[in-house]
Amino acid sequence: QVQLVESGGGLVQAGGSLRLSCAASGSIFNINYMGWYRQAPGKQRDLVALITSGGSANYADSVKGRFTISRDNAKNTVYLQMNSLKPEDTAVYYCNAYGRAKDYWGQGTQVTVSS
Repeated sequence: QVQLVESGGGLVQAGGSLRLSCAASGSIFNINYMGWYRQAPGKQRDLVALITSGGSANYADSVKGRFTISRDNAKNTVYLQMNSLKPEDTAVYYCNAYGRAKDYWGQGTQVTVSS
């Protein structure tokens, strides 16, 4: 089992920045990928960014150039630095870990961007 705990959400004005953190614990040696997803009210949960165990990152087109995913293997933590935030970035952000055909999810953290 893998446990994920997110932090760092909040309310910010458009153009501002936030950094989300996701601390992993448990059977973390089974994890291949970690990432961030988001879900706005009435919409499906979508991938925002993904990072492999080797450090390769992928981003949704909507956040490329504004968001950066990174990981600190010593702390078993993944970060999402979000810059130039837009009102359409408002959503609950979920940390995800995937390994051995299993998905693990954090509890979610709210990000609200005011115009």
